Amino acid sequence: MELTEETKEAKDILQNIIKSKKTIRMYPQNNPVYVKTLEDSYSKFRSFFDYKDNLSLKIKQSSIYYDAEQIYYNPDKEDNLALFFFKDGLREITFKSGLLPDELEEFLKIISLDFDRDAIDDDIVTLLWEKDFQNIHYIVDEAFLIDADEEDYQAKAEEKAKEKVTDVDDLMKAYTDGFMGSDVKTVSVVPLTDNDLHTLVKELEKDSVDKTEKLFSIIFEMIYQNEGRSDLDEALLFLKDTLRYAMKHGEIRVILDVMKKSRGVIDDPSRTDEEKKLMKALPYFLGDEEIVGYLADLLDSGIEIDAKVFEEFTNCLEKNSIPPLVKYLGELATIRARKYVIEALTVIGRKDVPTLAKGLDDQRWYVVRNIIYILRKIADKRGVEYLLRIARHSDIRVRKEVIKTLGELGGREVVQTLRECLDDADMQVRVTAAKAFASIGSEAAKKIMLEKISGKDFKDKNFEEKREFFEVISRWKDSEVFDFLMKILKARSFFSRAKLYESKACAAFSLGLMGNKDALPALDKFRESGNKLMRDFACAAIKKIEYGQ
Repeated sequence: MELTEETKEAKDILQNIIKSKKTIRMYPQNNPVYVKTLEDSYSKFRSFFDYKDNLSLKIKQSSIYYDAEQIYYNPDKEDNLALFFFKDGLREITFKSGLLPDELEEFLKIISLDFDRDAIDDDIVTLLWEKDFQNIHYIVDEAFLIDADEEDYQAKAEEKAKEKVTDVDDLMKAYTDGFMGSDVKTVSVVPLTDNDLHTLVKELEKDSVDKTEKLFSIIFEMIYQNEGRSDLDEALLFLKDTLRYAMKHGEIRVILDVMKKSRGVIDDPSRTDEEKKLMKALPYFLGDEEIVGYLADLLDSGIEIDAKVFEEFTNCLEKNSIPPLVKYLGELATIRARKYVIEALTVIGRKDVPTLAKGLDDQRWYVVRNIIYILRKIADKRGVEYLLRIARHSDIRVRKEVIKTLGELGGREVVQTLRECLDDADMQVRVTAAKAFASIGSEAAKKIMLEKISGKDFKDKNFEEKREFFEVISRWKDSEVFDFLMKILKARSFFSRAKLYESKACAAFSLGLMGNKDALPALDKFRESGNKLMRDFACAAIKKIEYGQ
């Protein structure tokens, strides 16, 4: 069947994504080919969005569909974009009409990573989640997510898919066998319409909430009419039991209403100290491990929770909720639920950084990394002393997160630790440490970076690592760095010429980023260089300086 014009455009965009995936990996960010690839790719999306609000791609194991039409098929395991997404649990990707060039670039950079060869810590889903794209949405089948540390995860993903098919086949067989068995008496059933079902569900939900609200009203009336301590103690027990019930059934809005009423009691000058003391105990009760456990179950259930409502609820919690939230952070099954808990801990953690930092002692690397991420978002300098203790954590992913956070928090005490991290056994950790120095941006940080690049062993490092280091020093747009780069650019040697050209190409790249026009005469000499790497980087640097591209 012939594809519609719209489907052809969607197929064209997908082919462009495949082409861009390879180009992005091959060329540096300031290369003209890289830039042109991004421009072409974004242009195709913009043309599509002229008449459609979004582009949704449904992903199968060997194929990709747009609007029920197959626009990609590849039965092989090599260079298979469908399997590339499928094996990490992605089932649908939607690009919204508000898609920004930066978002598209970050998306392409993620999918261009070589997850089989490079030292990459996360799967695609985690990397997409960390970017928090506003105009790129995706649906993940959590059952298919397999730990990236496990061997042969691709085969396991395929096996998981086969299991699901078998389940359906078994179900259909049981269904058929049932009809082939003994006679079944015919019963006349009046079918419920969709509207009937929606109405029924809403009535059941409304009935439950109404009863809970009425019960809370009665309890507060008991508090208002109390005749002494015994009445208040009894009311508090009723109040806790009802809060427990409300949380167990996901009635967060009702709980928020209770907390507002309790604040009303606290702020009312006519209420007694005993009544106010009772109300002040409620936020601590909500932070109890049992109550937080019900919250965790609710978040993991997949029920939609209004972000504003969850934020208000989080603001009601006290610091005693930190340990149970950290506990359940390591036990939650879905990314969505973990994201909610991270947001909650970012708010509550400010109230007690030392207690939050105890989560760094957890044996699960992913919990530790999440706590570091939270400390970075809180941006409290008190977190530095705890982070320095785990800077040499055994897990590379944790080390990278620590280094990134130390760079953002800054301070004299972090410089020596970051300096040691420049010599880490893992390249990704070393590059992260270099970028951390760029975040600090001090004179001491600059001196350390220049020292490192000048070291005799630096020339033997991987070209990509060298390029990252040179990109970092371009952040200091001063004469010292400029002179340093020009010296490398003009250097001559009869030995290790290939390595020297790599360093010179990196220097040209860095000069291009600095944008100083005084570098143009020296760069111009390499326009016709016999070394392709040197020629490409010099031309790209000249274009960057002259046209800002």
